Amino acid sequence: MSTQPLAPIEEPSGPRHCLFVSDVHLEAPGGAAERQFLHFLRTDAARAEALYILGDLFESWVGDDDPGHREVIAALAALSGSGVACFLLHGNRDFLLGEGFCARTGCRLLPDPVITRFGGEPVLLTHGDALCTDDHAYQELRTLVRAPRWQRRFLALPLATRELLANEVRAGSKSHTARTPPRVMDVNPQAVDAAFRATQVRRMIHGHTHRPAVHDALAGGQAVQRIVLGAWYEQGSVLRYQDGLYKLCELAR
Repeated sequence: MSTQPLAPIEEPSGPRHCLFVSDVHLEAPGGAAERQFLHFLRTDAARAEALYILGDLFESWVGDDDPGHREVIAALAALSGSGVACFLLHGNRDFLLGEGFCARTGCRLLPDPVITRFGGEPVLLTHGDALCTDDHAYQELRTLVRAPRWQRRFLALPLATRELLANEVRAGSKSHTARTPPRVMDVNPQAVDAAFRATQVRRMIHGHTHRPAVHDALAGGQAVQRIVLGAWYEQGSVLRYQDGLYKLCELAR
């Protein structure tokens, strides 16, 4: 598969104090991850100006008529209602989040990728799965399920049928992950370089790979930085931007 540069939409200037999370993968209501995320929303996030969720807030989302995660939805609505701007990108698990979810939570759904300015600096935000171009099987599936026609047909199915199909896809995903070399599921260096060159930004923030780190490199002769957010399976991961500085942190259990 050829490496294609990302084509982001640029958003207005962002806030001066904000938090970024990705890959929370909320699944069982009342579970440890949900309790930690709810605590995060009511404490750290409540003290910020904005919260950016860069995909995979949920382990699975089969449509905005999903009756689950009511406490999380209520907490997001309370956060946005208090004046904290909440932004959301689709992930590979919850790409069916739509306007119904946004209406219930007060979140704003952003295109993926998107450029937002922080402290006057343009920063590329993306979930990150589009950068994993070596995983050809996943990229073919991604192209299929992101097509509006496929989504319309899927969302027209009964909720129980959608849930059953989603469980089957998740089982297949686990099997694919188990037999695929980790390097294949990581970002492709050429795709990352192409994204930096195409967008002319010097900083990129993404999740998806579950490998939290700060990578400094060169792209087109310019110093660039790629910040990768961690997953919440075992430890909450958050990136804090404040006073012009970025800090990747783990949250206490």
